[in-house]
Amino acid sequence: MSDTLIRQMLAALPLPALIVERSERILAANDAATALLGARLEGRHFATVLRQPPVAEAIETCLRDGTPREARHHSGEGTRETLFDVACRPLPGVGAQGAGAVMVSFLDVTGQEQAEQMRRDFVANVSHELRTPLTALIGFIETLRGAARDDAAGRERFLGIMAGEATRMNRLVGDLLSLSRVEAQERVRPAERVDLGALLASTLKSLAPLAAEVSVRLILDAPEGPVTVTGDPDQLRQVFTNLIENAIKYGKSGGVVDVVLRAVDRDVAIRGPGARVQVIDRGPGIDPVHLPRLTERFYRVDSHRSRQLGGTGLGLAIVKHIVSRHRGRLKIESAPGQGATFTVILPA
Repeated sequence: MSDTLIRQMLAALPLPALIVERSERILAANDAATALLGARLEGRHFATVLRQPPVAEAIETCLRDGTPREARHHSGEGTRETLFDVACRPLPGVGAQGAGAVMVSFLDVTGQEQAEQMRRDFVANVSHELRTPLTALIGFIETLRGAARDDAAGRERFLGIMAGEATRMNRLVGDLLSLSRVEAQERVRPAERVDLGALLASTLKSLAPLAAEVSVRLILDAPEGPVTVTGDPDQLRQVFTNLIENAIKYGKSGGVVDVVLRAVDRDVAIRGPGARVQVIDRGPGIDPVHLPRLTERFYRVDSHRSRQLGGTGLGLAIVKHIVSRHRGRLKIESAPGQGATFTVILPA
């Protein structure tokens, strides 16, 4: 096989690839390989280019016995590291005197690895969130079976704590199921017309008892006429219930939660007409360093306080996915001592 034909074949491959002949020098490389490994690859010993021992060993073994090999190649450093699966495949009859060579190709698996890491983190977080209340339940059950068996006052107190922990687990499972459903539907855009004014009024009415418990006033500022968008009414109710409930719980020191609805003729975020809903509290606010991560699963600014208030760490992640399904945008603005504003912008 001529060198010209070899180079043409390599150039046609969509992956970075090069050929190493029996002398362990690079016979040819395509443009993608050059972009990954550097210029002027041909003629160089492969070890001067691919210095990572697992990759070098895979190439050497494939050259020696003609057995296919795989390895992992790391490119870059720190947070910008890119991972490649390297496949070494023998090419009999290629190279000087037809002595044989090895094709080395690189498949970028960074995205897959990141997704797998996210899955592992998610499982670890769920396990931790469930283990904490389960441990408490098991401990109180043992106590009730033993020392507190005949202690009526202690029994009632322990049962109350156990009920709270069970409720917390039930809420976590409910949020996990909700998040799963939302993610499954994220690519399917809703088709119903929803009157946001009526939906917000209904949501505030349902949350009024919770607000009254902590002496928070809920104020709706909305146009008299209907403001409609295309959406899923149940999911949008879930979005605003979550945001308003958070404002009541975490901003209660301000005493007021404002919900402002406006129709917009055009918004850059949605590239057209739509509606904007703002949930504004006057509480202690959030340090801006936390804002980019608030919609991450299980991310909490104050883990202890969040658990005390019954938070699962999934609420804003669910909100983000629902808003994304509606092709909308979620914006969060806050600063210490200045309250917080959560803005949902939805296309008409």
